Amino acid sequence: MKKHKYHNVAATHLREYSSIYLFVIVLFLMGVIFGAVIVNSLSFEQKEDLFYYLSEFFGQASAGKVAETKDLFLQSFMHNSKFIGLIWLLGISIIGLPIILVMLFLKGMVVGFTVGFLVNQMGWHGFLLSFVSILPQNLVIIPVYIVTAALSTIFSLKMIKNQFMKKLNQPVLPMFMRYMGVFLLAVVFLAAAAGIEASFPPALLKVVIPAIK
Repeated sequence: MKKHKYHNVAATHLREYSSIYLFVIVLFLMGVIFGAVIVNSLSFEQKEDLFYYLSEFFGQASAGKVAETKDLFLQSFMHNSKFIGLIWLLGISIIGLPIILVMLFLKGMVVGFTVGFLVNQMGWHGFLLSFVSILPQNLVIIPVYIVTAALSTIFSLKMIKNQFMKKLNQPVLPMFMRYMGVFLLAVVFLAAAAGIEASFPPALLKVVIPAIK
């Protein structure tokens, strides 16, 4: 019964704010495309330098010379948690809305640039490396970023309405508690993503890199 209730609440929420979710998804995809396009604007020397450092990293990964699983987990979890935490803080500030959108766009740009550069330099081998080193954890991280950015946008818009449109005044505390609860859940998902990043990509790279050399 309770599960059915939560399902109805989530469905109603998505219908009500579908335009915001669509906008956030499109913004992220635009960042991915922009990041991939930027690769073509790099000079030959810049590409060579980046590819050298990338080759060094993949060489160390194939030899097992990477950080311990625990260290990789902590690095990933802390990095993504700080990103989400900043989005959360910006959501409760009226002036933070545009920064949330810029941050999501930049995140998409980083993903697009990384994948685009690998494919540009290594062709299908680069695509395969992207698949095993970037995709596993981002199957969790990207949806979490998109949902939290959308929720922060929604919360920020509600705060603006409460501030400037007194007729639409809503109790702030219940909204804030729901907002905090969702972000705590997001942190749990980020912990799972950090576990994936610390376990699967290093193991997969040890298999894939010698095979494509």
